[in-house]
Amino acid sequence: MKTYLALGDSYTIGESVPAADQWGMQLAEMLRAEGVAVSNPVTIARTGWTTSELASAIAAAAPDPTFDLVTLLIGVNNQYRGLPLSDYRTEFSDLLQTAIRLAKGNPKNVLVLSIPDWGATPFGQGRDREQISAEIAAFNAAAKEIAQDAGVTFIDITPLTGKAADNLSYVASDGLHYSGKMHREWALLALPEAKKIL
Repeated sequence: MKTYLALGDSYTIGESVPAADQWGMQLAEMLRAEGVAVSNPVTIARTGWTTSELASAIAAAAPDPTFDLVTLLIGVNNQYRGLPLSDYRTEFSDLLQTAIRLAKGNPKNVLVLSIPDWGATPFGQGRDREQISAEIAAFNAAAKEIAQDAGVTFIDITPLTGKAADNLSYVASDGLHYSGKMHREWALLALPEAKKIL
């Protein structure tokens, strides 16, 4: 049985949706449907976490470095709190090295997902959506560069999250996070890359 570790924040735990609708859980289901024996993800994630908070939580949990697949989706709370991009670059780079270590030391076993653009959600109404999008794009550009330099696959889910602006079926009941339908789209985008790993 292959093992899977999901690292992140509210988007990884699936805030405001049932556990079965988390994109990582849906990804595991999709993999099993295609004949890959993989367990449900071990998840280290919490709503509101920044890169530094996730790093502290991983250190406290001290998971074994034996996972066949590790996914990392982090950074929205750095942007939301107005934390410096320079700090994110440093902390994300350190987190990615931790993810690689936990994935048996192999960067090919790690997938990084981009940060969703929450400005397109109802919660983003009345805010400067262009600024939010520009800041998230800058964070994502940094994450993509760091991931590619480390030999890690980067999956850009951000364009999908723009659908929330026109279609509320992609939005969870809280008006900020995403529904299981959106999580499914992320899982479908990650599926081909996860199959290469497992």
